[in-house]
Amino acid sequence: MMGDQRTSTVEPSLLSPDLRPLVSDRAHAPRASNVEELRALQKSARERDAAVQGLRELSLSETLRSKARRAGPRVVRGEPSPYQPSSPRVMDHSGVSSSGFVKAMSDAGLKPVVVYHNLSPAELYEKALQYEPSTHIVAGGALATVTGAKTGRSPRDKRIVREPDSQHDVWWGEGSPNYEMDERTFALNRERAVDFLNQLERLYVTDGYACWDPAARFKIRIVCARPYHALFAHNMLIRPSEEELAEFGRPDFTVYNAGAFPANRYTSYMTSPTSVDLSFARQELVILGSQYAGCMKQGLFTLMHYWLPKRGILPLNSGCNVGSSGDTALYFGLSGTGKTTMSSDPRRRMIGDDELGWGDDGVFNIEGGCYAKCIGLDKEREPIIHSAIRYGAVLENVTFDEESREVDFNASRITENTRASYPIEHIANAQIPCVGGHPKNIVLLCCDLFGVLPPVSRLTREQALFYFISGFTAKVAGTEQGVTQPQPTFSPCYTSTSLVFHPMKYAAMLGQKLEQHGTQVYLVNTGWTGGGYGEGFRIRLEHTRAVVDAVHSGELAAARCTTLPVFSLRVPEACSGVPPELLQPGGTWADAAAYDAALRQLASLFVANFRKFEDGGGHMSPEDARRIAAAGPSV
Repeated sequence: MMGDQRTSTVEPSLLSPDLRPLVSDRAHAPRASNVEELRALQKSARERDAAVQGLRELSLSETLRSKARRAGPRVVRGEPSPYQPSSPRVMDHSGVSSSGFVKAMSDAGLKPVVVYHNLSPAELYEKALQYEPSTHIVAGGALATVTGAKTGRSPRDKRIVREPDSQHDVWWGEGSPNYEMDERTFALNRERAVDFLNQLERLYVTDGYACWDPAARFKIRIVCARPYHALFAHNMLIRPSEEELAEFGRPDFTVYNAGAFPANRYTSYMTSPTSVDLSFARQELVILGSQYAGCMKQGLFTLMHYWLPKRGILPLNSGCNVGSSGDTALYFGLSGTGKTTMSSDPRRRMIGDDELGWGDDGVFNIEGGCYAKCIGLDKEREPIIHSAIRYGAVLENVTFDEESREVDFNASRITENTRASYPIEHIANAQIPCVGGHPKNIVLLCCDLFGVLPPVSRLTREQALFYFISGFTAKVAGTEQGVTQPQPTFSPCYTSTSLVFHPMKYAAMLGQKLEQHGTQVYLVNTGWTGGGYGEGFRIRLEHTRAVVDAVHSGELAAARCTTLPVFSLRVPEACSGVPPELLQPGGTWADAAAYDAALRQLASLFVANFRKFEDGGGHMSPEDARRIAAAGPSV
């Protein structure tokens, strides 16, 4: 049989002139007589067949074409707001039934001129290139853009609404990352954001899920002004199937990203033009004054730190992968410690690189993509991450050659905090769906700028909880506004800016899981040795990889250990692929007295930091908390 001999059953005269060429006799290949017809012929066969069959034969964008606009609105899988056709800026809704999406937009108070709902990456590329002069396609196909004045998170500008149902759960006060605001101020900021979004010509909406475990899944909606933000949301949320999108319905949580518009600094609780406001009762996040996409990610992770424990699931700022034998490993660490790199081991299947949940059935990724720091990214040393930055990925604040469009990953002219966002499917060894069993090993990564901690230490259960609660590392330049040099920092649970409950609640949950599943925990230093920052040298990546390989193989679990003075850490005497002298950091220093002084200085910082947790925070008995404190260093 030579080709498809079917003919259309739809009368061409009933269709718009743009679609009439698509319903001619299919025995003859359609031809274009002008540019508009040529563009129409570029549509997929699926769209043409739908037109021919008379099933939703007029695409939504054609149905809503406005005579006042040159090209007309184009809305995918959604409809614009229900305006009455009384002005040139309003679209004709004749013959179009209302949808749950339109009702939800109207209920939210949003009435923009055009809503682009769940556009594909290709369409978002087109919109970004059309409307954002700072956006370019670089070599490899990624979309490069800039975030504006804010090139990092603004944790001091994040607010949680003090509400009757949640206020007693939230960790407030000294040491807490949670700054409160009242319900009225949230309503004012929300209205300011909605007013800004309403006056735009175009609005972008992306729907997706959080949590790969179906039993823990949440429906998330992102409403934003920039196509780049919509593409970021498409990458970072779990992407629903066509059937799931059709039945998506009302979201469980909505993000209103009006980051291009500042907060009113004279509004109560405001300390700057930036405000990221979270309401558990309204199930909404409002962003003002920052176009850094990481604000959306951080806000949703904060939400998970409230919702998941309510379901008995432990949220973790952790990477995760699984070996061929099914051995699951977790990697904790703040930005710049190597968490993404260790999670992307090409010999193991990656479950996630940053946000996880640990429930009764094992672990699962919260996100649908990765948000990797890419300053200094090297193709040879980190090939999986490098190859993931291709068409569909977003690059933030990178520098590239004007002619070749080759990205200079070593350049930091805009910021040290250059970032890449890409869907998990871009990782060649990703495990889809992103779920795994209970962890066999946990690696706590830190970047010790004092240069005194060994490359690896094997921890007891109490030591594991002590270092988990402490969350020690160096705050790497660029990750937050105003940080230009590495700084020692303690970030409880390795994610202080996303915590909602007191850290001891998460520690108590972790302790139960370690005991229940027999998980072994290691402290791995990826920072300096042979001296502190500026004097010593940073531990080489290949040595850290060798340490982690020895964790997976079980070599370090059986290794003979010596005890590190002051910290009482058990340090393996040997590790395949690591120089023996590197395992004992005191021997790498030229001045033994200087090493001892630095060791005790760091120990005193740990002890001072832990004092605020010694009462258990209401989630652990003071006796259990004191046992954990005793597992830390002594001074």
